[in-house]
Amino acid sequence: MAVAAMLSVQLSNALSVPVIDQVGAAGTAWLRMCFGVVFLWMIARPAIRSLRRKDVPALIALGVVTGFMTTFFLAAVERIPLGTAVAIEFLGPLTVAGLMSQRRKALIWPALAFVGVVLLTEPWHGRIDLAGVGFALAAGTCWGLYNLLTQHVGDRFSGISGLSLTIPVAALATLPVGLPQVIGGEFTWWVLPVAAGIALVTPVIAFGLEMLALRRMTQTAFGTLLSIEPAFGILIGLLVLAQQPTLMQLAGIAVVIFAGAAAQRGGTRAATPTAPITKPEKEAA
Repeated sequence: MAVAAMLSVQLSNALSVPVIDQVGAAGTAWLRMCFGVVFLWMIARPAIRSLRRKDVPALIALGVVTGFMTTFFLAAVERIPLGTAVAIEFLGPLTVAGLMSQRRKALIWPALAFVGVVLLTEPWHGRIDLAGVGFALAAGTCWGLYNLLTQHVGDRFSGISGLSLTIPVAALATLPVGLPQVIGGEFTWWVLPVAAGIALVTPVIAFGLEMLALRRMTQTAFGTLLSIEPAFGILIGLLVLAQQPTLMQLAGIAVVIFAGAAAQRGGTRAATPTAPITKPEKEAA
């Protein structure tokens, strides 16, 4: 389930590159969120009647984090190779895995992953795109928060009902940066259907699978499983975008994957018995 989600995310990011060329990274992210709302509301009605006051902050936070995680990452992909962007972004959830571990020595693995990122970016060649790296780091920060918040929201809402509430927030949060790019970009007829198709993959399918996976796994286990995502980024970048990695970059990816795998210190998480709520709940006085 989680592996399928990772492949879906990276495929959608690669397929977004032509759209980015037309309407910018923020415009592409915003269109994906907007179409995601349409698809999610067609599949599952938002569980608005089941909302409790204490659920609202987490839903809003997850929506904002989701929107800007996508926006920042697409801005990074616009400037640096997909596999490199994924590896840098992965520092976020890997750091969360280290912090959530009961062993303080687990923090050595994000540091080792950073070494792998240095090998990936090859700064000694003077070709590093600082803006691209900065956007990837910002996306990684959002990714780490996304995993924490997704697990919390997934425990409260079953299936994709939580997703149908957070993606509209993501669309609203990215509207101020996305809509101007769409209006001012080189908009052509194929942008909308392509963006719609990408949105069906991510956020609908991929984020839905991640939310279901996080209901059953610890943060450490999930963060460690994500260690193979940089490899997927390299693979999809090669197959879809023809981005050929160097031997040094492959070594960097290997270091990042090793660091992620070594960070695991837990197993599976017992599934939360929370069922979807069909009747309005009253707040305790």
